[in-house]
Amino acid sequence: MTLSSQPIGVFDSGYGGLTILREIVKKLPQYDYVYLGDNARTPYGTRSFETVYHYTLECVRHLFDQGCRLVILACNTASAKALRNIQQLDLPTLAPGLDGPGRRVLGVIRPTTEVIGQYSKTGNVGILATRGTVTSESYMVEIEKFFPKLSVFQEACPMWVPLVENGEYDHPGADYFVKQHIDRLLAKSPEIDTILLACTHYPLLLDKIRQYAPAHATILSQGGIVADSLADYLIRHPEIEAQCSQYGQRTFLTTDSTDDFDRQATVFYGEPVQSAHLVL
Repeated sequence: MTLSSQPIGVFDSGYGGLTILREIVKKLPQYDYVYLGDNARTPYGTRSFETVYHYTLECVRHLFDQGCRLVILACNTASAKALRNIQQLDLPTLAPGLDGPGRRVLGVIRPTTEVIGQYSKTGNVGILATRGTVTSESYMVEIEKFFPKLSVFQEACPMWVPLVENGEYDHPGADYFVKQHIDRLLAKSPEIDTILLACTHYPLLLDKIRQYAPAHATILSQGGIVADSLADYLIRHPEIEAQCSQYGQRTFLTTDSTDDFDRQATVFYGEPVQSAHLVL
């Protein structure tokens, strides 16, 4: 990044947020982006609220130091366990806006919950997520705000992230675990007609999920929804949009091995990347 760059920051505990960044870049290619994957401390899904909050805040601080005016928490666990505290407790002191409109931190849960009810005809939706996201009940709370009449059913899928990160997402060994959790979700309500993949790793399992989900069910991935929401946010907040530099630059940072990150990132992002190592 150049010294005058003010990129949009995209944060995730590991690789999954690259599926969000990929769709954001497709929608808004003109902006600069810096992606930070906290691979050294992943997974976040099994960690406590306090730990996830501490880790996420540390990474948000670094992205602010990189010049970011706007940071997207492209991680469902971080959005569920840390976003509210960061917005309410930390931003007033971290980014008071003394030299402009201040800085903003957004998540991936609200954009999805704002629209999910539009896809369901039966009023029954399913959420597939990590155990941490399910336990937080963030989706239940947020959906209630926008679509109080929806019936929401959750299913934690603890094996899905390891399957993806170990390259087994398109192998026969993944079928058992995908079918198991789809069956468990549908057992909670056979009327479910909309299923949200509430983890950024899960789009890599999309073919298998479709294989075991009902043919009539709508399967929602978050990338496109978040990208559309960001585009709308920048239109509604021109004071923030004006702070985002537009040189079309991409920077990738990882807290762990750059070789490992670059190899995995190709799968999630869809094209080769070259990352730099970050010591927090």
